[in-house]
Amino acid sequence: MRHLLLPLAALLAGPAVAQTAPQPAPAQANSNRWATVDENLGRGGTTQPDGVRRYAFPRSDLNVQLDGVAIKPALALGSWLAFMPMGEEAMVMGDLVLTHDEVNPVMSKLLASGFTVTALHNHLLRSSPATMYLHVGGHGDPGEMAKNLRSALAESRTPMTAPAKAADAKLDFDTAAIDGIMGGKGKPNGGVYQFGFPRAEKLSDGGMPAPASMGTATALNFQPTGGGKAAITGDFVLTATEVDPVLRALRTNGIEVTALHNHMLDDQPRLFFMHFWANDDARKLARGLRAALDKTNIVRPAG
Repeated sequence: MRHLLLPLAALLAGPAVAQTAPQPAPAQANSNRWATVDENLGRGGTTQPDGVRRYAFPRSDLNVQLDGVAIKPALALGSWLAFMPMGEEAMVMGDLVLTHDEVNPVMSKLLASGFTVTALHNHLLRSSPATMYLHVGGHGDPGEMAKNLRSALAESRTPMTAPAKAADAKLDFDTAAIDGIMGGKGKPNGGVYQFGFPRAEKLSDGGMPAPASMGTATALNFQPTGGGKAAITGDFVLTATEVDPVLRALRTNGIEVTALHNHMLDDQPRLFFMHFWANDDARKLARGLRAALDKTNIVRPAG
């Protein structure tokens, strides 16, 4: 019986795979594909402009505190899975938010189903309870992968019913001013103001395209903490030459660097992910993030 999932590097064993880009599937085929994935994951996904289908699994069950701030799921507790069509099959990447006791049960299920665990690390410091972030990759039949991913997630306390859409909480800082400093338009999501900045290069993993929707864009999040202040976290997506300049820019502006690591195994160019934390005046922190962002090769918003 053929294994449904293979490590991404194994997909490149034959020269035809390495040299031929995946062809997009017809729209109707994609619609049918995602209906099965939706059903097997127990929730609807969102199809991105690049054709990637993303699914959110917020850890709304966790009450994580850090420096007196109650962390909202959209700030730093959002598990996600992203499926990219590849003919009749798909490539999947994801980032699963887990407590310490959940890591090994979830990992065991993933490995037994043929997935590749590509990273395991922290994002935050001093948080209680502590959370870990497990990155997963695979390739195969999207419906079967969805079924196996849901089985693995069931080994954690991740809520498996689709969350109700929460009303947007009031953001008590000047979002227009933050937009102006960041040079882009943020989006409110679950009481958090979020920015995404794709890299300008064509990115790949295992020889396959890795667009921004697969988790390769710099993500910067602001959660109001009162009086015009915000807690910030997220991750910068960096090439090796950008790591030191960005780290120094963050530290110079009073922003903690909390983690530096990989998310993928065979990415080109090689990428590093730098996580950060601070709780201070929102505009002050935006200026610090912008100083760091200016050290990176990102796609600048038009206008």
